[in-house]
Amino acid sequence: MLEYLLRLALLLPVLAGLIWGSLWLTRWLQTRLGQTPGGLGGGAGGRQLQLVETSLIGPGMKLAVVRFRDREILLGCTRQGMVRLGEAPVAAAAAVVSATDALPENA
Repeated sequence: MLEYLLRLALLLPVLAGLIWGSLWLTRWLQTRLGQTPGGLGGGAGGRQLQLVETSLIGPGMKLAVVRFRDREILLGCTRQGMVRLGEAPVAAAAAVVSATDALPENA
């Protein structure tokens, strides 16, 4: 019985270290493989499709903003499929965000 407890006391920290190390390595590889030479996607040789934001509307219904090339596309996602709801250039979307940030909060 003492031998079993001793093995357990030695192997549990080793197993926990292997789990932590594999999670750390996975996260590190994801960040390394996700980087592009030109910055965050969209550049030459980079990603052209980027998920900007999602919002849950209800059970099985979601809104998603996707950046594709120089456009931001609003998608409605349900269990049955996806529908394009709107589209705007990236520069116009940034101007709308900065304009809403300039509004007073109690207006």
